[in-house]
Amino acid sequence: MPGIKNKVVAITGASGGIGAATAALLAQGGAKVVLGAPSDDKLKPLAARITDAGGEALCVKIDVTKREDLAHFVEVARDRFGKIDVLFNNAGIGPVSPMDDLKVDEWDKMIDVNIKGVLYGIAAALPLFRKQGFGHIINTASTAGLKTVPNQAVYSGTKFAIRAISEGLRQEAGANLRVTVITPGAIKTGFVDSITNEEVRAKLAQARDSIATEAIARAVAFAIEQPDDVDVGELVIRPTAQA
Repeated sequence: MPGIKNKVVAITGASGGIGAATAALLAQGGAKVVLGAPSDDKLKPLAARITDAGGEALCVKIDVTKREDLAHFVEVARDRFGKIDVLFNNAGIGPVSPMDDLKVDEWDKMIDVNIKGVLYGIAAALPLFRKQGFGHIINTASTAGLKTVPNQAVYSGTKFAIRAISEGLRQEAGANLRVTVITPGAIKTGFVDSITNEEVRAKLAQARDSIATEAIARAVAFAIEQPDDVDVGELVIRPTAQA
């Protein structure tokens, strides 16, 4: 991956799932990765595995619902490595449920993490990217942002929003900045664990085929390693059997 070597990539939601798989793959390709998540418990072992394999990794404890945390995340990465090439806004949650359940607190949390967390990341990175004259923002959406289904109305709404925000930013970005949307389908993560409606959780756990997080990591790497004048706008990665 010659287009990845020595790039500085900051990743939110890096403690597991897509974020951890992407960090490991990019570090293997020579990138310097900055790992962000609410807890150090999983970040530190991941960083240790990366450094033991000869890579470079830095851990930063962040809560993406706090704008100051994202500002700090970007600042620490820049101070350590002198630049940031890529901000991967990957943190997200999906406690899906029927609207009639009225899980308003969960709706609020999805909006705070899935939408505001991405906006706060953009707000932190964009001024730096403008000053540098280069930069790449990658946002994680979902196939739920392409098609709405029962029980996923609010989650789906947050992912439609990410695709709209990303496309608007891409059109404003100009010739020196890149914007990519990564749109995963069903993947092998702890997504269903956050679902508090037992019926919905059981249905999703049993009914959906899924693919490994490494498939999404390879898509992220593909977008990053393109020449600077090539912007991969969106990549949709899902199981062949997914409807």
